[in-house]
Amino acid sequence: MKRLILAAALIGAVGLAWFAWGWYGSANVEKETAFTVPDGATLTSVARELEDKGLIASADSFLLRAKILGSGDPVQRGEFALPQGASPATILDTLQHGQVIRRFVTVPEGLPSIMVHERLMAEPLLTGPIPVPAEGSVLPDTYDFERGETRAKVLARMQAAMTAYLAEAWAKRKPGIAVSNPRDAVILASIVEKETGVARERRMVAGLYSNRVKQGMPLQADPTIIYPITKGKPLGRRIRQSEIAAVNGYNTYTMRGLPDGPITNPGRESIAAVLDPAKTDAVFMVADGTGGHVFANTLAEHNANVSKWFAIRRARGELD
Repeated sequence: MKRLILAAALIGAVGLAWFAWGWYGSANVEKETAFTVPDGATLTSVARELEDKGLIASADSFLLRAKILGSGDPVQRGEFALPQGASPATILDTLQHGQVIRRFVTVPEGLPSIMVHERLMAEPLLTGPIPVPAEGSVLPDTYDFERGETRAKVLARMQAAMTAYLAEAWAKRKPGIAVSNPRDAVILASIVEKETGVARERRMVAGLYSNRVKQGMPLQADPTIIYPITKGKPLGRRIRQSEIAAVNGYNTYTMRGLPDGPITNPGRESIAAVLDPAKTDAVFMVADGTGGHVFANTLAEHNANVSKWFAIRRARGELD
């Protein structure tokens, strides 16, 4: 009798060990593998998918062991990274409590909306169409997204970020600035964004254009000539005289005041610069040959600076 009891106990212990090994020890995940749990998925449907993909040996065994040994928490929706050598226990815990894989798309400062549209449409892990967003409605930043998320949802987050930041920045604006509403702030900031890529210059450039707005001078910003032609994409050549003389709602050489709308999506720093511009009397600027600009208060000073710039360009072989 004792031998029978011991044999039964041994068989039971072996069975329990086998049952536990099938949950905590066995592993079919040969390398780190991305696995997606769709909306509305149940543990049963997930187990069938895991079996179909060869990540577990048996959906039925997985479900039985999960019921006895696993957590009762629901599986999460999203894409998860199952680590190499993951046991069924690890797989379930990852799908119940792990971090969803986040992927990223970046909108650099000064990226026009037509190129934001192209960037989102080119992302193969997003779904669904979107229109070209309104210029100036997207806040440049890096945004995360999940595999299979709609482009419309990602774009909505980008636009909500701009709305939130602009409201925050507008509330902190300095008195006496050149713009009277947030939209005009974005328009002027878009010009600042396109006119300089040097961070330290932004407030100075904003101060210069603010002076021109207040004095009723044409802004004479080259990027506003280009925008109606390319919608903000690089022109790829010199601006023609006919384009400088063109009359439209954007060409600030042939109009006074701000253009009809933004010419790109300005970043936080350019918006902040417009809302707190440098105190300056400068109304002219020209490139200085190092990537930045030299500023002038008078036309005579400006003409001298232009002559220096032409000399630099001739030395570089850029002019005949």
